[in-house]
Amino acid sequence: MRLTLGQLAPVPAHPARNVERIGAALRAAPADLAIFPELFLSGYRVGDRIHALALYPGGDDPVGRALLDIARATHTPILVGAPLRSADRPGELQNAAIVARPDGSFAAQVKRYLPNFGPFEEGLAFSPTASSRPIPVGPRSVGVEICYDVFFPEVTRDLALAGAELLVNVSASPVTSRRLFEHLLPARAVENGTPMVYVNRVGVEDGFVFGGGTGAWDHRGEPIDLEEVPLDGLGPEERLYRVDVDPAAVGRWRPFRPVLRDVTARPAASARE
Repeated sequence: MRLTLGQLAPVPAHPARNVERIGAALRAAPADLAIFPELFLSGYRVGDRIHALALYPGGDDPVGRALLDIARATHTPILVGAPLRSADRPGELQNAAIVARPDGSFAAQVKRYLPNFGPFEEGLAFSPTASSRPIPVGPRSVGVEICYDVFFPEVTRDLALAGAELLVNVSASPVTSRRLFEHLLPARAVENGTPMVYVNRVGVEDGFVFGGGTGAWDHRGEPIDLEEVPLDGLGPEERLYRVDVDPAAVGRWRPFRPVLRDVTARPAASARE
């Protein structure tokens, strides 16, 4: 499965310009799936403007339609972070990773754990979800989590148990957290016998320095080499990568390291009591 990874810095509060950057990246590197960071369409530190920048469910707005046009033109599904208006609770927003497919369909996974400490204030703007389900992308099942979700192993485990063949974390993580992610991401791959891909943004917003560190790990937690793709207009630390992962290896590997089998076979604590 060929992936395009956009370690890019969005233009804050200018989703149309960020969509243009996605289009340029896909024209340079079409793939089976293109992945861009958390809240890439809006920017991360945009304050109350986040409400006006939020997408409608199903992509029924100019930004969503523009993404679908790019997906159709390049034959590439697009996974990108964006603020999303809640379909269930009017007036509430969600920090989401959306998938725009070439067939015109949309899917989304909402962030489960919202950091609300130190410089982080996501709990002020967004409502979390309580569940994670893999998203079909072509013939593959992709488990998506957003940034801080990776600190909670049950998120990744839920996705793996539900059939994810590839795990993706999209992030807007600061440079001060980079080492933590470098430890956690390969561990999540090993725990679930599933390849893991991480796409983190770069740049500076409102004094907040984002850390990059985009990477990919196989089902054993070993790093997978990234190929850098030339793209005009890249800023400092911005990179466009291509990487090939093998989701089919999941079925070959898990019988030799049957963690998912064993965790489902173990009686629940309430049943033991």
